[in-house]
Amino acid sequence: MSETLRTREEIPREYKWKLEDIFATNEDWEKLFQETAQMIEEKDKYKGRLAESADLFLQCLEWADKLSLYLEELYTYARMRRDEDNRIALYQGMTDRASMLSVQAGSALSFIVPEILAIPTDRFEELRQDPRLDIYDHYLDNIIRRKEHVLSPAEERLLAEASELAAAPSTIFSMANDADLKIGYIKDEKGREVELTKGNFIKFMESRERRVRKDAFKTLYTAYGKLINSWASMLNASVKGDVFFARARRYNSAIEAALDDDKVPLAVYDSLIQTVHDYLPEFQRYLRLRKQVLGLDELHMYDLYAPLVPEMDAHIPFEEAKAIVRKGLKPLGEEYLEVLDEGYNSGWIDIYENVGKTSGAYSWGTYCSHPYVLLNHQDNLNSLFTLAHEMGHALHSYFSNKKQIHLYAGYKIFVAEVASTLNESLVMRHLIETTNDDKMKCYLLNHYLEQFRGTLFRQTMFAEFEKKIHAAVENNEPLTAEYLSKIYRELNLQYFGSDIVVDEEINIEWARIPHFYNAFYVYKYATGFSAATALAQQILTEKEPAVDRYLEFLGSGGSDYPINLLRRAGVDMEKPEPVQQALQVFTELLDQLEKLLIK
Repeated sequence: MSETLRTREEIPREYKWKLEDIFATNEDWEKLFQETAQMIEEKDKYKGRLAESADLFLQCLEWADKLSLYLEELYTYARMRRDEDNRIALYQGMTDRASMLSVQAGSALSFIVPEILAIPTDRFEELRQDPRLDIYDHYLDNIIRRKEHVLSPAEERLLAEASELAAAPSTIFSMANDADLKIGYIKDEKGREVELTKGNFIKFMESRERRVRKDAFKTLYTAYGKLINSWASMLNASVKGDVFFARARRYNSAIEAALDDDKVPLAVYDSLIQTVHDYLPEFQRYLRLRKQVLGLDELHMYDLYAPLVPEMDAHIPFEEAKAIVRKGLKPLGEEYLEVLDEGYNSGWIDIYENVGKTSGAYSWGTYCSHPYVLLNHQDNLNSLFTLAHEMGHALHSYFSNKKQIHLYAGYKIFVAEVASTLNESLVMRHLIETTNDDKMKCYLLNHYLEQFRGTLFRQTMFAEFEKKIHAAVENNEPLTAEYLSKIYRELNLQYFGSDIVVDEEINIEWARIPHFYNAFYVYKYATGFSAATALAQQILTEKEPAVDRYLEFLGSGGSDYPINLLRRAGVDMEKPEPVQQALQVFTELLDQLEKLLIK
């Protein structure tokens, strides 16, 4: 590739995705847009009439699903066209129009759930006797099971209006954190004065020069410390909002309310925390290795991101990356590999960066199309793992779309990262086992261990912090800056142990974590990572039986509750075994790295 960023037109056709597989022309998109706009007006055929007959009830559900399908086609195509080159006004406009149409449709569809819940139980059971409604059993059960938590129409209106006020702490935090906060300046490795930002903080924390790491660490937390009481007030207000809505909807606690969205039992959350506690000695062994390899008398919090081994400057062209990923995924069997090859060769992937293209990577698509993957590929290891990750999402969607009706093709966030993380795990294990270069092996092992640290240990500590502070508010304890910092320090001491200096500055790390304003979300990172690692281990050891269960999981979409889908795949997240299996992999990887680094 040339050093100058290419325009879209300069990139050869074979390196671009084929969005024409969704709409052959923009005129076809416009035709469906007009048809969908007319469909929205059909709501008056059904509103207030769902209890009249099974025919009307079924027609309404089919209308809603078809409307959702069309909106998905319209928005996905427009947005992906825009992502090709964000400067093009035509696709900016199409995206905005599709978004506004989705809002109109959301309003038109909003009567369905309240009206279903308002149907008397006897009449509802009569309607469900119609065999044509059998396919909607899970959809309807998911509505009815939460009936006791739905209030009267007047109360629901009040809660809806209050939800705007409840979003204020998150909005204020975002503005303060992203727009107003000025962190300060530090001197980089060459002595140049540079502005420290949230965007470059981790880069400086990964510096090989300890003075730079320490300066970045202390400068960041000094800036947050100047507003510590404000951050505490924001978080306190957010947690109070969580508790208010949980009580208003007759839940016993805020955590119960949050987990009920996915019908996840509290045992899953508690088991995750307890199992991670059991393996903290292994985590702390990793920290001791870090201290030893870095040659430090004291390991500080600002030493956690310092690289243990030199970064490998591996040059891996895209075609080679594809081949490596395919070899790593070979344990998933021929059916999986055939679909992977189809994705490689049939216009699923938009590979290279161009002027105006959306940054990062994602997998998307529609129910009626094949999946798509946006990349900004560089010829390095990180891009190789990105390819493995996004193709995991893509094949999850492919199998779900193939096996499920549109209503159940989408899958919940709780399981969304399983397929992508499992792919990364298998490819990582393949590379570790096949490389003959000890430096490369050390780099890969350390990279993988860092994923465990950042995803499993760190996110579980965050999850435990969330549980503690919500329980405090439910017990009428105020979340002052002093109290929050005390709880956070105690957790850091527990997780990191006595072989590291838990610097005072880390006590206020809670003040900069945006996920705390989306209550009880971070645990899903840890459970998803654990499930994926455990399933990968089963696939490597059990082989075909585990592969068969996993492919069934990929094809299940959202046809059942996430916990049930994972249980059938071979991991029961209500029990400690999946997290134990994942953490045993951590232990084995750590054993390997110790042998290579300590000779």
